[in-house]
Amino acid sequence: MIRTIAACCCLLALSSLAPTTLHAQAGPPFLTNDPGTPGNLQWEINIGFMPTIARDIADYQLPQIDLNFGVGDRVQLTYEIPYVLQTSTGQPRQSGWSNAFPGVKWRFLDQGEDGWQASVFPQLQTSASASAQRSGIASFGPRVLLPLEVARKIGPVDVDAEIGYFPPRHGQSERTLGFVIGHDFTPRLELDVEAYDDRVSGTPRRNTTLDLGGRYHFNDHFIALLMAGHGLNGAANGQFEFIGYVGIQILIH
Repeated sequence: MIRTIAACCCLLALSSLAPTTLHAQAGPPFLTNDPGTPGNLQWEINIGFMPTIARDIADYQLPQIDLNFGVGDRVQLTYEIPYVLQTSTGQPRQSGWSNAFPGVKWRFLDQGEDGWQASVFPQLQTSASASAQRSGIASFGPRVLLPLEVARKIGPVDVDAEIGYFPPRHGQSERTLGFVIGHDFTPRLELDVEAYDDRVSGTPRRNTTLDLGGRYHFNDHFIALLMAGHGLNGAANGQFEFIGYVGIQILIH
């Protein structure tokens, strides 16, 4: 898996020498978000299946629901929630709704397609049922996520970056950091590479993943989403061995 993704990274780097217009972006199927918004009174709906597999435990988000609505050209209202099926060695199967993430994105800087774009995207991770928390399907809540997204076209390459911060609860804070670069290989097919790191302070919990994904545009309303990646921290302490996403994006405008 790592060799395959590394080869794809090299291919993307070489392809950036070609005079092709890029429209790469973060957001589903990736963990990293970007400053983009759907547009005034327009919907972007992402429905997906997302497995995360670690040593002796696997979580399957089916479905993962991500609803986005544009208010003006620079504001997005979001509500995201997954239904999780969890399997663990020697334990009964668990299932239920996990934490939801309502939020508001505001793109406060927009210099056009060839300039800098930046947004803030505060979200509230809601609480979940006590049984979901006991089984590990959901984490303790509520808590606030404070991310910043930046995007810029560098020559023929679009680069997206996001840094997020969960303020401390019970003495622990959490930091996320993601990067996505990509290329439109055809008018319908986009491929991207993502590096993502999620770290909880004061604990051994750290998930660093490298993944390859893309989008295939069937038409102006339906886009196929695909991503597959591998953890870089080994299999200890619940760190991911595999992460993936398969889904559909529906645009209503």
